[in-house]
Amino acid sequence: MRYTLIRLLLVALLALGTGVVAACGEDEADSGGGSSTAAKEEKKIKVAMVTDIGGLNDRGFNALAYKGLQQAKSELGADIRVVTSKSNADYVPNLSSLARQKYDLVVAVGFLMGDATAKVAKSFPDTNFAIVDFPAAALKGKPTNVRGLLFKEAEAGYLVGTMAGLYAKEKGGEQVVSSVGGLKVPAVDAYIAGYQAGAKKANPEVKTIFAYSQDFVDQAKCKEVALNQISEGSQVVFAVAGQCGLGALDAAKEKSVQGIGVDADQAYIGPQVMTSALKKVDVSVFETAKAVQDGSFKAGEDGLFDVKNGGVGLGKVSAAGQPFEADVKKISDQLAAGEITDIPTEVGK
Repeated sequence: MRYTLIRLLLVALLALGTGVVAACGEDEADSGGGSSTAAKEEKKIKVAMVTDIGGLNDRGFNALAYKGLQQAKSELGADIRVVTSKSNADYVPNLSSLARQKYDLVVAVGFLMGDATAKVAKSFPDTNFAIVDFPAAALKGKPTNVRGLLFKEAEAGYLVGTMAGLYAKEKGGEQVVSSVGGLKVPAVDAYIAGYQAGAKKANPEVKTIFAYSQDFVDQAKCKEVALNQISEGSQVVFAVAGQCGLGALDAAKEKSVQGIGVDADQAYIGPQVMTSALKKVDVSVFETAKAVQDGSFKAGEDGLFDVKNGGVGLGKVSAAGQPFEADVKKISDQLAAGEITDIPTEVGK
């Protein structure tokens, strides 16, 4: 009887000890899990973007920005939203609506949204804004809650221009390459100016021609401009016009000449795309969202993306362009090293 009583007491003590240990373990798990959850909740942000009139179907500029937004969702856990603008009149109401909904970052996609962004940023000083292709210092009123996302398009243009010039030289015949711009805005001009400079450096005999479609959407307009250039002897057509530029690449296919895409890697469009001038808008949007999340976001200044930091570059190269790929790689290395610095950013200069 005494032995049985002692055994029961030991069992009870062991059970009590195990319960104490288990309870302590649960407290630690709850504490750790709670802290982790709280940290995640503290870091979770809301990020939205407003497209320009090109919309998400431009297969380039706006589509890339949306890709960056999706990356913010998958890697940062951000809540995201995209609002498409049908006309310039949509910019202010679209940006304002997102600001009212307390998004932590609102991204305006494109130079055409400069005035709207400046106006809305002033009305919502507690909202973080970013705008692609517009320097913060150039915004009206210089709002202190906007960050500019800028790119050295001239460097990307110089790379594809080098390939175009070398291609025309090797192919022989009429030494002409061309570019089709959408509207005359700084980013478009920088692409074209760099393209012309690269082509002429690689092939002093080449003639460069360009024209604007006055449109970023209507593919028929860009196709007409490109067809005119091809009739003037253009062997390579650089499309710098968003969704409209797809028409120029279609003209290149139709007339069996080479085309060069812009912003995104547009090699998937067809074998007529010799390469593309990459502008990593997706990287800029994602990095800006990440900065908002970790508290390092700096407004009132610009983020600059170039060849050196991988913000611009060369897309996939087709069979037609591969013989010149090594030469273009050398130019890219020189740009990254700061050995080439005199690339013009304005057409005609």
